[in-house]
Amino acid sequence: MQGEQLQQHLDVTLGTGNLKDAVKLPTGEDLNEWLAFNVLDFFNQINILYGTLTEFCTDSLCPTMCAGPKYEYRWADGVEIKKPIKVSAPKYLDYLMDWIAVQLDDEKIFPQKLGVLFPHNFPDVVKIIFKRLFRIYAHIYHSHFQSIVGLGEEAHLNTCFKHFVLFTWYKHFFEDNNLLGKDVSRPYSGGELQEFRLIEIAELVPLQDLVETILSE
Repeated sequence: MQGEQLQQHLDVTLGTGNLKDAVKLPTGEDLNEWLAFNVLDFFNQINILYGTLTEFCTDSLCPTMCAGPKYEYRWADGVEIKKPIKVSAPKYLDYLMDWIAVQLDDEKIFPQKLGVLFPHNFPDVVKIIFKRLFRIYAHIYHSHFQSIVGLGEEAHLNTCFKHFVLFTWYKHFFEDNNLLGKDVSRPYSGGELQEFRLIEIAELVPLQDLVETILSE
Protein backbone atom coordinates (compact mmCIF):
# COMPACT_ATOMS: atom_id res chain seq x y z
CA MET A 1 0.00 0.00 0.00
CA GLN A 2 1.53 3.31 -1.10
CA GLY A 3 1.45 6.70 0.62
CA GLU A 4 -1.66 7.91 -1.20
CA GLN A 5 -3.53 4.70 -0.37
CA LEU A 6 -2.43 4.90 3.26
CA GLN A 7 -3.70 8.48 3.42
CA GLN A 8 -7.05 7.39 1.97
CA HIS A 9 -7.23 4.60 4.56
CA LEU A 10 -6.48 7.07 7.35
CA ASP A 11 -9.01 9.60 6.06
CA VAL A 12 -11.72 6.95 5.88
CA THR A 13 -11.08 5.54 9.35
CA LEU A 14 -10.73 8.96 10.96
CA GLY A 15 -13.95 9.95 9.25
CA THR A 16 -15.78 7.24 11.17
CA GLY A 17 -14.89 8.99 14.41
CA ASN A 18 -13.32 5.80 15.77
CA LEU A 19 -9.66 6.55 16.39
CA LYS A 20 -9.04 2.96 17.47
CA ASP A 21 -9.78 1.89 13.91
CA ALA A 22 -7.51 4.61 12.54
CA VAL A 23 -4.45 3.34 14.39
CA LYS A 24 -4.78 -0.32 13.43
CA LEU A 25 -2.24 -1.73 10.99
CA PRO A 26 -4.17 -2.14 7.70
CA THR A 27 -4.57 -5.73 6.57
CA GLY A 28 -1.61 -6.83 4.50
CA GLU A 29 0.37 -3.65 5.20
CA ASP A 30 4.04 -3.73 6.14
CA LEU A 31 4.54 -2.53 9.71
CA ASN A 32 7.53 -0.35 8.87
CA GLU A 33 5.60 1.34 6.05
CA TRP A 34 2.74 2.04 8.47
CA LEU A 35 5.13 3.42 11.08
CA ALA A 36 6.87 5.63 8.51
CA PHE A 37 3.60 7.01 7.19
CA ASN A 38 2.35 7.86 10.67
CA VAL A 39 5.63 9.47 11.73
CA LEU A 40 5.21 11.93 8.86
CA ASP A 41 1.51 12.44 9.62
CA PHE A 42 2.05 13.17 13.33
CA PHE A 43 5.05 15.37 12.52
CA ASN A 44 2.85 17.48 10.25
CA GLN A 45 -0.02 17.57 12.76
CA ILE A 46 2.18 18.85 15.58
CA ASN A 47 3.96 21.32 13.31
CA ILE A 48 0.63 22.90 12.39
CA LEU A 49 -0.69 22.81 15.97
CA TYR A 50 2.40 24.39 17.48
CA GLY A 51 2.47 26.98 14.71
CA THR A 52 -0.66 28.55 16.21
CA LEU A 53 1.15 29.09 19.52
CA THR A 54 4.33 30.86 18.45
CA GLU A 55 3.22 34.21 19.87
CA PHE A 56 2.63 32.58 23.26
CA CYS A 57 5.70 30.35 23.26
CA THR A 58 8.75 32.61 23.07
CA ASP A 59 12.26 32.57 24.51
CA SER A 60 11.22 35.03 27.20
CA LEU A 61 7.91 33.37 28.10
CA CYS A 62 9.23 29.81 27.91
CA PRO A 63 12.95 30.01 28.73
CA THR A 64 13.01 26.27 29.52
CA MET A 65 11.55 23.37 27.57
CA CYS A 66 9.45 21.78 30.28
CA ALA A 67 6.19 20.06 31.19
CA GLY A 68 5.29 21.78 34.42
CA PRO A 69 7.77 22.45 37.25
CA LYS A 70 8.92 18.82 37.64
CA TYR A 71 9.91 17.89 34.10
CA GLU A 72 12.57 19.60 32.02
CA TYR A 73 13.68 18.45 28.58
CA ARG A 74 17.19 19.16 27.33
CA TRP A 75 18.35 18.86 23.74
CA ALA A 76 20.98 16.59 22.21
CA ASP A 77 21.11 15.02 18.76
CA GLY A 78 24.13 12.80 19.33
CA VAL A 79 25.98 14.39 16.42
CA GLU A 80 26.39 18.15 16.61
CA ILE A 81 25.18 18.37 20.21
CA LYS A 82 26.28 15.28 22.09
CA LYS A 83 25.82 16.51 25.63
CA PRO A 84 22.24 17.57 26.48
CA ILE A 85 21.90 21.34 26.73
CA LYS A 86 19.28 23.52 28.37
CA VAL A 87 17.33 25.52 25.78
CA SER A 88 14.12 27.51 25.58
CA ALA A 89 10.97 25.77 24.42
CA PRO A 90 10.97 27.46 20.98
CA LYS A 91 14.63 26.54 20.49
CA TYR A 92 13.92 22.94 21.47
CA LEU A 93 11.08 22.86 18.97
CA ASP A 94 13.34 24.26 16.25
CA TYR A 95 16.04 21.72 16.98
CA LEU A 96 13.53 18.87 17.10
CA MET A 97 11.64 19.71 13.92
CA ASP A 98 14.88 20.23 12.00
CA TRP A 99 16.23 16.93 13.34
CA ILE A 100 13.09 15.01 12.39
CA ALA A 101 13.08 16.59 8.92
CA VAL A 102 16.64 15.38 8.40
CA GLN A 103 15.61 11.85 9.40
CA LEU A 104 12.60 11.93 7.06
CA ASP A 105 14.73 13.13 4.14
CA ASP A 106 17.38 10.45 4.68
CA GLU A 107 16.46 7.62 2.31
CA LYS A 108 18.72 5.26 4.24
CA ILE A 109 16.30 5.64 7.14
CA PHE A 110 13.01 6.41 5.36
CA PRO A 111 13.36 4.75 1.93
CA GLN A 112 11.29 6.33 -0.83
CA LYS A 113 11.75 3.74 -3.57
CA LEU A 114 9.77 0.52 -3.89
CA GLY A 115 11.66 -2.58 -2.86
CA VAL A 116 14.19 -0.73 -0.70
CA LEU A 117 14.24 -2.20 2.81
CA PHE A 118 14.01 -0.20 5.98
CA PRO A 119 17.14 -0.30 8.18
CA HIS A 120 17.21 -2.90 10.95
CA ASN A 121 17.17 -0.15 13.59
CA PHE A 122 14.15 1.63 12.09
CA PRO A 123 11.85 0.90 15.07
CA ASP A 124 14.44 2.47 17.38
CA VAL A 125 14.54 5.64 15.26
CA VAL A 126 10.74 5.79 15.30
CA LYS A 127 10.65 5.41 19.08
CA ILE A 128 13.03 8.34 19.56
CA ILE A 129 10.92 10.51 17.24
CA PHE A 130 7.68 9.67 19.04
CA LYS A 131 9.25 10.17 22.46
CA ARG A 132 10.33 13.66 21.48
CA LEU A 133 7.02 14.50 19.79
CA PHE A 134 5.26 13.56 23.02
CA ARG A 135 7.31 16.21 24.80
CA ILE A 136 5.75 18.87 22.60
CA TYR A 137 2.27 17.76 23.65
CA ALA A 138 3.41 17.72 27.29
CA HIS A 139 4.71 21.28 26.99
CA ILE A 140 1.56 22.50 25.25
CA TYR A 141 -0.79 21.00 27.84
CA HIS A 142 1.23 22.27 30.80
CA SER A 143 2.22 25.70 29.50
CA HIS A 144 -0.22 26.74 26.79
CA PHE A 145 -3.55 25.03 27.37
CA GLN A 146 -5.31 28.28 28.26
CA SER A 147 -4.03 29.81 25.03
CA ILE A 148 -5.35 26.76 23.17
CA VAL A 149 -8.75 27.28 24.79
CA GLY A 150 -8.66 30.98 23.90
CA LEU A 151 -7.97 30.09 20.28
CA GLY A 152 -10.84 27.62 20.24
CA GLU A 153 -8.48 24.73 19.51
CA GLU A 154 -9.12 22.62 22.59
CA ALA A 155 -11.11 19.93 20.77
CA HIS A 156 -8.55 19.77 17.97
CA LEU A 157 -5.65 19.41 20.43
CA ASN A 158 -7.44 16.70 22.39
CA THR A 159 -8.30 14.75 19.24
CA CYS A 160 -4.73 14.97 17.92
CA PHE A 161 -3.30 13.84 21.24
CA LYS A 162 -5.81 11.01 21.60
CA HIS A 163 -4.86 9.79 18.11
CA PHE A 164 -1.19 10.02 19.07
CA VAL A 165 -1.62 8.08 22.33
CA LEU A 166 -3.74 5.35 20.77
CA PHE A 167 -1.24 4.89 17.96
CA THR A 168 1.79 4.67 20.23
CA TRP A 169 0.12 2.42 22.82
CA TYR A 170 -2.80 0.69 21.06
CA LYS A 171 -1.25 -2.75 20.60
CA HIS A 172 0.12 -2.79 24.12
CA PHE A 173 -2.99 -1.65 25.88
CA PHE A 174 -5.30 -4.10 24.21
CA GLU A 175 -2.86 -6.95 24.71
CA ASP A 176 -2.74 -6.28 28.44
CA ASN A 177 -5.60 -4.09 29.61
CA ASN A 178 -4.15 -4.04 33.11
CA LEU A 179 -1.64 -1.46 31.89
CA LEU A 180 -3.30 1.42 33.70
CA GLY A 181 -2.01 2.02 37.17
CA LYS A 182 1.24 0.10 36.70
CA ASP A 183 4.24 1.32 38.64
CA VAL A 184 5.86 3.71 36.17
CA SER A 185 9.18 3.51 37.99
CA ARG A 186 9.66 -0.01 36.64
CA PRO A 187 9.74 -1.15 32.98
CA TYR A 188 6.43 -2.54 31.78
CA SER A 189 6.84 -6.22 30.94
CA GLY A 190 3.30 -7.44 30.32
CA GLY A 191 1.90 -8.64 27.01
CA GLU A 192 3.55 -10.53 24.21
CA LEU A 193 3.47 -7.46 21.92
CA GLN A 194 5.88 -5.45 24.02
CA GLU A 195 8.20 -4.83 21.06
CA PHE A 196 5.55 -2.56 19.46
CA ARG A 197 5.49 -0.09 22.33
CA LEU A 198 6.62 3.23 20.85
CA ILE A 199 7.01 5.31 24.02
CA GLU A 200 8.28 4.06 27.36
CA ILE A 201 5.63 4.35 30.03
CA ALA A 202 7.89 6.47 32.25
CA GLU A 203 8.00 9.12 29.52
CA LEU A 204 4.22 9.53 29.76
CA VAL A 205 4.23 10.59 33.43
CA PRO A 206 3.85 14.36 32.79
CA LEU A 207 0.47 13.63 31.18
CA GLN A 208 -0.28 10.36 32.95
CA ASP A 209 -3.82 11.24 34.05
CA LEU A 210 -4.78 12.33 30.55
CA VAL A 211 -3.17 9.27 28.97
CA GLU A 212 -4.96 6.95 31.38
CA THR A 213 -8.28 8.65 30.61
CA ILE A 214 -7.73 8.15 26.89
CA LEU A 215 -6.76 4.50 27.23
CA SER A 216 -9.66 3.70 29.57
CA GLU A 217 -12.36 4.99 27.21
